[in-house]
Amino acid sequence: MEPMTQQHILVVDDEPPMRKLLSINLKASGYAVRLAADGAEALKLIEEHPFDLLLLDINMAGPNGLQVLEAVRQTEEVLVLVLSGRGRERDKVEAFDLGADDYLCKPFGVAELLARVKALLRRVLAGSKAALSPYRYQGLEVDFGARRATVDGVDIPLTRREFEVLALFARNAGKVLLHRQVLQAVWGGQYGDEADYVWTFAQRIRRKIEPDRKTPRYLLTEPGVGYRMPLPESISGVPPITASAAL
Repeated sequence: MEPMTQQHILVVDDEPPMRKLLSINLKASGYAVRLAADGAEALKLIEEHPFDLLLLDINMAGPNGLQVLEAVRQTEEVLVLVLSGRGRERDKVEAFDLGADDYLCKPFGVAELLARVKALLRRVLAGSKAALSPYRYQGLEVDFGARRATVDGVDIPLTRREFEVLALFARNAGKVLLHRQVLQAVWGGQYGDEADYVWTFAQRIRRKIEPDRKTPRYLLTEPGVGYRMPLPESISGVPPITASAAL
C-alpha cells in the first residue's frame, strides 16, 4: 500500500542508463516515478499527470530541457531540478532565469541527488510554517500565507523559488542575511558555496519588484556581506507611499 504522502517525480533524460539509475534510487527512497525519454514525451506526461518534481536533463533532442522548462513555467508551478553536464555560470543563470528551482551538474553522486530532491520536496510537505502578517514597505506587500507579492497593488509574477527567497528576506527584514544563510534556508543544509545562486535570484527579483534597479528600494545590497530588506512600515514608522506621492 502506497503511503498517503507519496510524492510523484517525473524523470526526463534521453539516456536509458541514467533513467534506470534515477528510477531505481528514487523508488527505493519511497517516491512514485514516471520516465520520459525526450521533451515531447515529458510535456505529454506533464499535461496528463500532476507531479511534485521534475528531474530535467538539458541536452535532449527535440524540445531540449530548457525549452521544456520554458513551456512548463507558462502553466505549472511544479518544482524543477535541472540535470546538466554544463557547469558554467551562464548556463546556470539561464536555467534559473527560466524558472528552475535547482541545478545539479553531471556527473553527480546518487546521495547528493537524493539530498537535493529531499530538500526541494520537504517544502511541498511543510507548507507555510506560521501565519505571519504581510510585509509592507513603500508599496511592496509580501503575503506569506497567500504566497503572493504585489507592488502598488499589482501582482508580481514570481516563480516558487523567487517567492521563497523574497519571503525569507521579508521575514528577516532589518537583518543582513549572508549568502550562506540564504542558501541553507531556501535550498537546504547541503548548500553553502553557491553564492551565484543568491546573486542570480536577487537580480531576478529586483527586475520584477524594483521601480529602479540601479537604486533599489526593497532589496538592498550590503557589499561583500549579503542582502537585507528594510523594516516594514509598521515597525520603522515610514509612512506608506500614496498614489500621488509615487508619481
